[in-house]
Amino acid sequence: MKETILEARNLVKKYGDLTAVKGVNLAIQEGEILGLLGPNGAGKTTIISMITGLLEPTSGHITVDGMDLQSDTNAVKSRLGLVPQELALYPTLSARDNLDFFGSIYGLRGKELRERVDAMLELVQLTERAGEAVETYSGGMKRRVNIAAGLLHQPDVLFLDEPTVGVDPQSRNAIFEGVEALNHAGMTVIYTTHYMEEAQRLCDRVAIIDEGQIIALDTPSALIRSLGGGILVLGLEDPEGGPETGRLQAVVDRVNELPAVKSTTRDDGHFKVETHRFQEALMGILDITNQLDVRITSMEKWEPNLESVFLHLTGKRLRE
Repeated sequence: MKETILEARNLVKKYGDLTAVKGVNLAIQEGEILGLLGPNGAGKTTIISMITGLLEPTSGHITVDGMDLQSDTNAVKSRLGLVPQELALYPTLSARDNLDFFGSIYGLRGKELRERVDAMLELVQLTERAGEAVETYSGGMKRRVNIAAGLLHQPDVLFLDEPTVGVDPQSRNAIFEGVEALNHAGMTVIYTTHYMEEAQRLCDRVAIIDEGQIIALDTPSALIRSLGGGILVLGLEDPEGGPETGRLQAVVDRVNELPAVKSTTRDDGHFKVETHRFQEALMGILDITNQLDVRITSMEKWEPNLESVFLHLTGKRLRE
């Protein structure tokens, strides 16, 4: 079993009466890619800012390889690399000059600095454009330089906060390939994203965050399996009594008895059915609604995938 390289315990962040992060616990394993999934405002960036020492928690503890962030701040920060959402580059300088500057801040000099800059330019596939001013680059190329800057000091743990927002497909693929290469070389990566396909491609585990809390944490495949055969969301109406009648409750009771049904819930006038076997459950539901003379006003199938898991757990789509 892999060792835990970074642990956050009971992290809380308050701004006056607002609690932005509510008792988050994370144990990140050495060499894994952990995805943080959540909509804007869920608390992802706040969590990363606390773990990397940019923001002081209201309460809670953070350790990296056994060292406490609060008492061993400089030693811990030297083990971490952060690539923020915002670009931190000098636009009139070339990519190479930007990396030379940031490398010198990390204490790199001479041959060691040149070799690290060359290696990072190759990793992000910008060697041929290294001498051009960053202001001439596309948005995706700028993000790739941003990533290179966060890697110059060879951190053990790399935080990537929404690294592909607004980038072109070529740059997105270059970022994916770079992250995968770093991870194969042993680097631990924490990756926040709005894109389910990125999480499914890159991440060993995924933490789903909503309203400042981690509400699910597991491998993508395990999270998807938790939906069984998929979810059916129905709008139901009794022609004689409107949307909330005893006849509708009878539908719910009988559907819950179907062998192909895992569970049912009522939410905002809709009837959500988690299934073991979707087709069998659907045929049973249609038979019950016909027998009880209840009209189906709408029907939506959520296929078993990460998007459906997120929608099921949070009640909203990731990019809302």
